[in-house]
Amino acid sequence: MSPWTEADIPDQTGRTVLVTGANSGLGLRTAQVLAGKGAHVLMGCRSVQRGEDARLSVPGSAEVLELDLADLSSVRAAAEKVAGKVEKLDVLVNNAGIMAVPNGRTADGFERQFGTNHLGHAALTFLLLPVLRRSTDARVVTVSSLMHQYGRMNLDDPNWERRSYSARGAYSQSKLANLLFMRELQRRSPDVMSMAAHPGMTATDLANNMADAHRSAVMRAGGKLFGLFSQSVEMGTLPQLFAATSPDAHGGAYYGPGGFNGLWGHPAASGMTAAARDDLAANRLWELTIKLTGIAPDLP
Repeated sequence: MSPWTEADIPDQTGRTVLVTGANSGLGLRTAQVLAGKGAHVLMGCRSVQRGEDARLSVPGSAEVLELDLADLSSVRAAAEKVAGKVEKLDVLVNNAGIMAVPNGRTADGFERQFGTNHLGHAALTFLLLPVLRRSTDARVVTVSSLMHQYGRMNLDDPNWERRSYSARGAYSQSKLANLLFMRELQRRSPDVMSMAAHPGMTATDLANNMADAHRSAVMRAGGKLFGLFSQSVEMGTLPQLFAATSPDAHGGAYYGPGGFNGLWGHPAASGMTAAARDDLAANRLWELTIKLTGIAPDLP
């Protein structure tokens, strides 16, 4: 069978897609491709100005939605705008993220990586479930990472308040949380197809931002080397595009590059660690997410 490419994406005319972090990298490429295939794309961006600049490169119907995942009041406001703006939401791509940044807190006091990468996206998903259910083929695609395999889900201290902070550990935990959330969403709301994807080793702004954020020469060098040996953004975006559009994508599945160790290549099913397949942990994280965000999803 031929490798899956952008050419295999079905016509998206009449579909509405929300992509978080759509002003650069994987998010911008996702917006460009789906708008080019006929979808109306809502570009969730923390900076409206950067979003508007990026929108100029999107060949089709797109508009910028102000969205700061590190601030639950912004998440609520964005979800409210979407609910009042669109008849239905067909695809939510939870793409935005921060990686291996120094210790810090979100507007609501959560550890920045857990708060942004998991809690912000979970809250947005919870709030948009009623709008997603208006679609006959609703999908939620959550972008995780190969780094999830190093993650340890500490549900007693998810915000690193009682542990010595590790930038790498916090990032890996947030990416593990993405997969646990994806699987639990599929279990609890099977009428909305929930999947995850990862870009393998792809040259995005995340690596550069990680390098610039750390004073450590080792961390800076690691970020630069990552960029040197990475595949293109066009290739790295394919797994999430596959999950968002392919008739062959399945709920509860995880997609990534099918090449060596999941680092490069065309989309294929990707493996999850035992920790990511822990149903008890997924259930506990779901309940903790509701408690921390104060948002309870409307379930069938």
